[in-house]
Amino acid sequence: MTTLVATIFVFGLLVLFHELGHFITAKMVGMRVEEFAIGFGPKLFSYQKGETLYSLRIIPLGGFNKIAGMDPDEEKDERAYTAKPIWARMIVILAGSTMNFILPVLIFLGIFLTAGINTPSPEPIFGEVMEGKAAAQAGLMQGDRIIKVDDKDIHTWKEFVSVVQVSDGKILKVQYEREGNIGVASLIPVYDEQSKRAIIGVLSKYDNYRPGFVEATGLAIKNTISVTVAMVDGLIQMVAGKIDAELAGPIGVAQMAGEVAQMGIIPLLQFAAFLSINLGIINLLPIPALDGGHFVTLVIEGVRGKPLSPELVQKAQMFGFMLLLALMVFATSKDIIRTNWFG
Repeated sequence: MTTLVATIFVFGLLVLFHELGHFITAKMVGMRVEEFAIGFGPKLFSYQKGETLYSLRIIPLGGFNKIAGMDPDEEKDERAYTAKPIWARMIVILAGSTMNFILPVLIFLGIFLTAGINTPSPEPIFGEVMEGKAAAQAGLMQGDRIIKVDDKDIHTWKEFVSVVQVSDGKILKVQYEREGNIGVASLIPVYDEQSKRAIIGVLSKYDNYRPGFVEATGLAIKNTISVTVAMVDGLIQMVAGKIDAELAGPIGVAQMAGEVAQMGIIPLLQFAAFLSINLGIINLLPIPALDGGHFVTLVIEGVRGKPLSPELVQKAQMFGFMLLLALMVFATSKDIIRTNWFG
């Protein structure tokens, strides 16, 4: 149930903001939006207001705006999509992905203002002690302050880490303070292949800081930009074959949403923010059937001075749709293999 609710929440939030971008800008430039829908399939709920039908559909994995004139077979009038200037159509096409970058800013802003920002403390105090690791086996606990390691006085977390990370296989005598009492524990750091250093299974304490609105807004924008740059760089490296392609379809995303939801609402919101950025980037790729493909078509129309033939556009859209469908099937098969449904 947690996975189902988390999946509907995440997909619903992303789709709502994406389609809202298309909807608002279409209305702003004078296009007629005949339906604004969240989800696909049969209608669960619908409401007619003015010229637009607002609907909620049974499959919460997408949504759409039915804008007059986008179908080549429709009759055209002055409020049809194709009747508007290229700049207006470009704004409408790019608005969906733009909203997918605005959403993370709003999410991060809300998190920073309500939950604050956790930063690693410079003090030599344990924030988390992992079960089964050397520190836990030696009886060390969260909140313990390290005083000495062997005969070396410890004043900062950095000093503590510098001693531990080079002590693979060596017995360390750790003196610590717990609730005003002094204790001593002996432990042996173990070399970790992933981090390339010796570890004992502890993390530093985190200090919580709550910024003001202006600072939080700047940090939210900066955070969104840094995540976007990292994702674009990762995508480029995947295409270049420098790193392995890690794809997840709806099943994989749903599973991750359920796992993150178990950790609380803040991690789930952060997951939604990352997924929104990912959706915004993917939608801007110049693939027919995606917003990026529509934008390229408009650029070509602007350069040529006339639109591409409906037949060519239809073939390109079909190609893009088949490509996306194949990618979806491939990603879903990977999801099924990872979840080990068939033993």
